[in-house]
Amino acid sequence: MLRLTPAEREHLYLLAGQNPPQAPVGAGPVPPALRRVIDSWLPRPAYVIDRHWNLIAVNRAARLVFGYGDGDHNCLVSFFVNVRHRSTQACWEDAARAMAGQFRADAARYPDDAEFERMAAELCSVSPEFADVWAGHDIGSAAQGVKVIEHPGAGQLAFEYTTLPLPDLPGHRLLLYVPAPGTGTESRLASLLSGSQSAAD
Repeated sequence: MLRLTPAEREHLYLLAGQNPPQAPVGAGPVPPALRRVIDSWLPRPAYVIDRHWNLIAVNRAARLVFGYGDGDHNCLVSFFVNVRHRSTQACWEDAARAMAGQFRADAARYPDDAEFERMAAELCSVSPEFADVWAGHDIGSAAQGVKVIEHPGAGQLAFEYTTLPLPDLPGHRLLLYVPAPGTGTESRLASLLSGSQSAAD
């Protein structure tokens, strides 16, 4: 029996002109080293999602800035069904179209994964807004961009973000946010985290 690492196994399949088998979705916990990267990104937000946009690991800044609580397990679902998330979006309609387009693009990457279709159908049944933008069949991509939110405690926060694939966790992505220059976000973010820490002490 060959004792190949995941990378070696993928390389072997590619050399043979075949598609490597897909790794199981959600297989294994977030490696400790990646968890440390996420936590050390403070005071800036960072989190990891899987191919279905389930939140796998979230740092404290992301919870405070984006309002992810214990009941938020999927960032797409939270965006469309959680009124708190909707109220913080500076341009909700534009963001909604972008989110739906990105999810459709992800679904196209995994044509044999029925979970995308199931999630879309369920969201259409509970969110007329999602059903409306999903019917537009937009395709999007968001390797990097700008996210602006109206935080109830900190005011307007603007971030530049970068999305990085995680080769050791197929289908997973690391999202890193930095305060947009010239927006005052950095100081407001520091005050938000400082105030939260003081309240916790």
